[in-house]
Amino acid sequence: MKTKRHLPILAALFLCCLPMCAQQWSAEKAMKWWNGQDWPVGACYVPAYAINQFEMWQADTFDPKAIDAELADAESLGLNIVRIYLHEDLWYQDKDGFKSRIDQVLSIAGHHGIKVTFTFCTNGGGAIPVSLGKQPEPVRGNAWKQWVQSPSTEVLNDPSKWDSFKEYLQDILRTFGNDSRILYWCLYNEPENIKPGRDCMAFLPSLYQWAWEVRPSQPLTSPLWIRPGQKGAKTKLDMLAFICSNSDILTFHCYYGIRELQTYVKMLRRFGRPMICQEYLDRKKECFIEDFVPYLKEEGVGAINWGLVHGKADCHMELYGKSWYTASEREFLKNYLH
Repeated sequence: MKTKRHLPILAALFLCCLPMCAQQWSAEKAMKWWNGQDWPVGACYVPAYAINQFEMWQADTFDPKAIDAELADAESLGLNIVRIYLHEDLWYQDKDGFKSRIDQVLSIAGHHGIKVTFTFCTNGGGAIPVSLGKQPEPVRGNAWKQWVQSPSTEVLNDPSKWDSFKEYLQDILRTFGNDSRILYWCLYNEPENIKPGRDCMAFLPSLYQWAWEVRPSQPLTSPLWIRPGQKGAKTKLDMLAFICSNSDILTFHCYYGIRELQTYVKMLRRFGRPMICQEYLDRKKECFIEDFVPYLKEEGVGAINWGLVHGKADCHMELYGKSWYTASEREFLKNYLH
């Protein structure tokens, strides 16, 4: 009887994914792409001068010299990829200027032998309302709350307002969709990490469809937030089914120890697709670079930790301006990656 009660749910999950799968790369195509890449190892990147996406990219605050210095340091450690967030309001304000600054960042990164992955959407931040223009000064322990959600909650929940976001997404993908400096595109960061009023399940199929209409040469993905069942996680099966059935490569986040990482990798291996651990590093939970990097390289899984430098974003509530990596971590990376 229990099985019969669950059949409608399972059927619904299958049907919600079925129409979309035709645009997903085959596992064989994804692995062929992966085998042509260097093993990606790097960090999520917010410049030290920026409290959020606006301050990183706006013309008045954009600082290519600072970015160049910070990516030069990443190169010295042996890193070859950084993950960076975009935001549609910057495109609405000045699409040509925004794209020009994206190109500058790609050129700087490329000069240092570093590829980039860009993230479009996120539920993170949003606790303190912000808008374009001068950004607020950081308040100790609160700066991360001034990260900018994308799209806005108002737009996310109103399909009649999705056309402008579609135009933005497709313009960025058409402009940079064959750019060898970009490794892959992250369409929605941690969609399962739902904040008040931000259930994006209705939005995700359209988001993927818009990207498929352009179909960039780089793969598309959205990361799993927490392994199903981990620490009592309230798994949202519809979202997990959709992500795994429609992403070209599988990305995931893991802020727990090496055993949890091993379980995660083993679980996702069944899909037969390239994998990248796109966020990790929490020393309080025994999530260490010295454990993760060797294991992920051995398993052929990409390794991107959060983050690269400390600064206004204050992600881990450390002193502003200091490098995120400890002295021992820096030494480890230099020895292991060179």
